Amino acid sequence: MSQGPRSAGPDDAAPAPSAGTTPGGGAQDVPSRSPKAPAAHDPFRPTDDPELTARPPATSLAYRPGDHTLPGEHDDGAALVVGEALIDIVERPGEEPSGHPGGSPANVAVGLARLGRDVELVSWFAADPHGSVLRSHLELENVRLSAASARAGRTSTARARLDAAGSATYEFDLEWAPPVPEPLVAPVVLHTGSIAAVLEPGAATVAQTVARYRAVATISYDPNVRPALMGDADDARPVVERLVAQADVVKVSDEDLAWLAPGADSHEVARRWLATGPALVVVTHGPDGAWAVTAGGLERQVPAAPAEVVDSVGAGDSFTAGLLDGLWAAGLMGADRREALRSIDAATLERVLDEAARVAAITVSREGANPPTRAELTAE
Repeated sequence: MSQGPRSAGPDDAAPAPSAGTTPGGGAQDVPSRSPKAPAAHDPFRPTDDPELTARPPATSLAYRPGDHTLPGEHDDGAALVVGEALIDIVERPGEEPSGHPGGSPANVAVGLARLGRDVELVSWFAADPHGSVLRSHLELENVRLSAASARAGRTSTARARLDAAGSATYEFDLEWAPPVPEPLVAPVVLHTGSIAAVLEPGAATVAQTVARYRAVATISYDPNVRPALMGDADDARPVVERLVAQADVVKVSDEDLAWLAPGADSHEVARRWLATGPALVVVTHGPDGAWAVTAGGLERQVPAAPAEVVDSVGAGDSFTAGLLDGLWAAGLMGADRREALRSIDAATLERVLDEAARVAAITVSREGANPPTRAELTAE
């Protein structure tokens, strides 16, 4: 497994939604699962420009209802992912640049959807050619997209330059001002991170959203730092650590921690973060596997899963999706399971970390942010 290099708000909150209500609205019947099919009509999607409405070819055999079953009994509820969806413009040595859908939170949403989870993404992109590619990609992957996410002035891009070993450096052109989420289904897990959590004005919305949904959902956070956008580590660190304190599950790479806390031992930083509130902090070490510490006092190291590395794009996001899926299958998602998550047992923790490592290993074995489906994972 390789996690890959990084490419790269206010605390006031609205009242937390209760089960059986639509956040921001009045009480009403809320279905336990929402449809995976895209909406028949989206007022923010242009209908008169073939270039903007064309559907690109599918990038994978995405999850389709009925193809297979989820593991265990805990397959209800939905994930809400809040964060950037953008176009990765990839430059490989000796090749013409190519554009692909990306963005760390969007990659996590796709990873969860391919594992059969019901996922809604709140993002921010435009009704332009790049935005059309993003929308079609997310629809093909069965990620439900908040309609107001497509009201940006332009679609963000990240230019990834890969070296001969497949490692990437990034340049960004970003706009981030998402709407306040109003999901159809009250989520059992909310994931956010990376650029979305630090770039204003949207970072304020992210902070408000985390505080709002903590009463009903497990909060997942991946700092996934982008030094080119986050400025000085001394300025970024307080923002990151405020979100860490609100999170239940934190996944962070050793490279992220080396930037946020230069010279510090990554595991000591993780232990310090754990003391501020999370139930679980996982530090990934690329080809050296991952290490986790829990509020119940467990510490576990798991090796990387074997893989022929093609490139590392999206590996960390795939690990996060696998981590959340494993915790979900173990019945540890939702605010009502917060104490159970804090006291996760060693066997369950090792099983979840092993799944996350296998998900990441499959991703690095092929080009781009291309995580496995449930069928691929179970065939391993």
